[in-house]
Amino acid sequence: MAIARQVLCVCALLSLPLARSQPIRYSVAEEAHSGSLVGNLAQDAALPPAQLSARRARLVSEDGRQHFRFDRASGRLVVADRLDREQLCGQAATCTLPFELLLADPLQFFRVEVTLEDINDHSPVFPEERVTFKIPERGDPGSHFHVEAALDLDIGSNSVQAYSIAPENEYFSVSFGSRSNGDKYVELVLEKPLDREEHAEVDFSLIAVDGGSPPRSGTTQIHIVVLDVNDNAPVFTQDRYTGQVLENTLEGSVVLTVLATDQDAGLNGDISYQFSEGVSDSESLFEIDPKSGEIKLTKSLDFEAAQTHELSVRATDGGGLSAICKVLVEVLDVNDNAPELVVSSFSSPLAENSASGTVVALFTVRDRDAGANGKVSCALDDQLFFSLRPAYKNYYELVTVRALDREDRAQHIVTVTAADAGSPPLTSTHTFTVDISDVNDNAPVFNQTSYTMYVRENNVPSVLVGAVSAADADVGLNAKVTYSLSAGQAAERPWCSCLSVNPESGQLFVLRALDYEQLRQSEVVVSASDAGSPPLRANVTVRLVVLDENDNAPLVLYPAQDSSPGSSELVPVGAEAGYLISKVVAVDADSGQNSWLSYQLLRATDPGLFAVGAQSGEVRLRRPLTDRDPIKHKLVVLVRDNGRPPLSATAALSALLLKDFSDLRQPHSSPAADHDAGSLTTYLILSLVFVSLLFLGSTAAFVARRLCQRKQLKAGHVLYGADNLQSGLADAAAAGTLPRPYCYEISLTTGSGNSEFRFLKPFVPSLPSQPCAMGEGTGEEQVFPCVPVPTEDVTPESAGTLSAEHFNRLSFN
Repeated sequence: MAIARQVLCVCALLSLPLARSQPIRYSVAEEAHSGSLVGNLAQDAALPPAQLSARRARLVSEDGRQHFRFDRASGRLVVADRLDREQLCGQAATCTLPFELLLADPLQFFRVEVTLEDINDHSPVFPEERVTFKIPERGDPGSHFHVEAALDLDIGSNSVQAYSIAPENEYFSVSFGSRSNGDKYVELVLEKPLDREEHAEVDFSLIAVDGGSPPRSGTTQIHIVVLDVNDNAPVFTQDRYTGQVLENTLEGSVVLTVLATDQDAGLNGDISYQFSEGVSDSESLFEIDPKSGEIKLTKSLDFEAAQTHELSVRATDGGGLSAICKVLVEVLDVNDNAPELVVSSFSSPLAENSASGTVVALFTVRDRDAGANGKVSCALDDQLFFSLRPAYKNYYELVTVRALDREDRAQHIVTVTAADAGSPPLTSTHTFTVDISDVNDNAPVFNQTSYTMYVRENNVPSVLVGAVSAADADVGLNAKVTYSLSAGQAAERPWCSCLSVNPESGQLFVLRALDYEQLRQSEVVVSASDAGSPPLRANVTVRLVVLDENDNAPLVLYPAQDSSPGSSELVPVGAEAGYLISKVVAVDADSGQNSWLSYQLLRATDPGLFAVGAQSGEVRLRRPLTDRDPIKHKLVVLVRDNGRPPLSATAALSALLLKDFSDLRQPHSSPAADHDAGSLTTYLILSLVFVSLLFLGSTAAFVARRLCQRKQLKAGHVLYGADNLQSGLADAAAAGTLPRPYCYEISLTTGSGNSEFRFLKPFVPSLPSQPCAMGEGTGEEQVFPCVPVPTEDVTPESAGTLSAEHFNRLSFN
């Protein structure tokens, strides 16, 4: 049984997709803000962004802390929270944060390593703000005095690079560097012997500068006390002490002992120990005996929090000389942490038709201990329906191994036990409760393969046109059918958005009135869906046919039936019966028998003269024309469709009979215009008669006056001679005493649409004339020039001459 289990595990491992052999590496500067971009993890892992959400991509780390955040939508890896390299990695040369990109379905892993780059965010800090040296006078030049090096939490070029003294003095210089074991040292070098009588104390600053850009610096004050001769400083037996302690060691236990010796005697050889002040918290875990140099625990240690602790111990003699050594305490791990089981995903309930090998749960196990204490194995209590399949590193999948039957067992309780390899081993358990659900395996079925429904145009809104019906063989919610209109529709088919379906009964309604001329038929897809999970559905095509109503009257296209007067159709007098005069053209927007049009003559000036084709609309002569027929005819044609009830329209047209070609010049006028023209002609004739009578009266008066003047001439008063008659006329005309001659020409035509009355220019342009108003009663005033009466006497000869030359001419046509 054990061999079969091992073979099954090996096969499961071989069936998994291999994880990427080389990790995906990124680098990011520490102190990066939350949300800062690290890289496009989906692109570097060659994963389409659309699969990230579908495969439930997530980040997992061994310690459970998430320093980064993964955006499934874009595949970008960003900083989740502020990163402090010194807090995470301390003084390590490289700081790498490893984690995995986990894709659950199907399972796949990508190892990711982000290197945290150091920035110059810490200044050098000396362990002590003030360091006092007691140096005997007359010390040998070249003597070295050890100073605790400044601590810079940054690494590389951002750590301390140089030391200097300010202000510079003639007694001391600074020397710094690294020893063979890697420890850095800083020493003050005595350049010139001290003279206590000259300077009892010397003060200056020691400055540490790092290599950042811009550089940071730290300062400690150096106080030199010049003593009498104490020429030997303490010396430790070792430059570096190393000790190991179990993490469960009790408080107060001695970790190790340091020892320093001094060749001086007396007070100058009396040594005391103490920790150098530093910037870390390691000293708070330990204490040192100032006399014996024993280092003891003050608090319990935790291997998982820190595996090593570094201390600095200073030994000082009675003369003020001192020495420093390094102490490294290594913490040893014990099996004090039980395995932890973290569930990444869990699927419950599980469908009873799930295939064998379906992943039910994905979880990881971890142990914070190290070595064998952190090595974890997992086992199942129930081996009948489920098994564990190792995935990647410490990930496991809980999968089905056989078909499930909900009717046989509706719930499975699976217990996973995780145990480490410590002595004694520690274990933890986790219980998965898997519920088995029923499946929806029957789709609804319509009682017809397709439906055809009819509705008349101009229908009432929300009219019921039919219903569809579907049945589902399932029970419960899986058999509850709801209806809806499917969104999928072929582009080449007309689709009507006015249909609505009742989701419960399947009844179809037309929501608005339809117009057959705009939409004759449409197809929609009705979907029947059950309430299962996932729901199953079926579709059926419903064809809606719109029936035509006679709602459009015929429209006359020719002759145009606008407000402007139309032109008349010209018919020669010699036209025979059947002569085509015109054709009425009409259309109907309806279809079928509702668009069948018929024509008939509704009324005419002479109904017996014309005939209209019932189907063609052609207007023809019924008989030959005669001289007794009127010149102008008006016809009205009725156009009627074949609907029930029928709709109709009328077309008006006129015909003009031509007796000869001269009639073509006669303008076509309306009866009202003819009536107005006749009235104008009558008024003109009356005006001319009145003017003629007035002229005759004036002439008679003029002749009578001349006769009187002739009598006066016979009495001996002669005004003009025969030889100066012409000059007298010219003078009289120039003086304005002669009437201004005019010639009138009036043309009147019976039956014409207008009358002509024209004035001819006078024979003598220089003679003035005075207008007279004529034509009262006609609605407009016509102005005619009047013949003035002479104001001076003239001879009979001149009168006769004027009457003959300036006789007005009247012409009637």
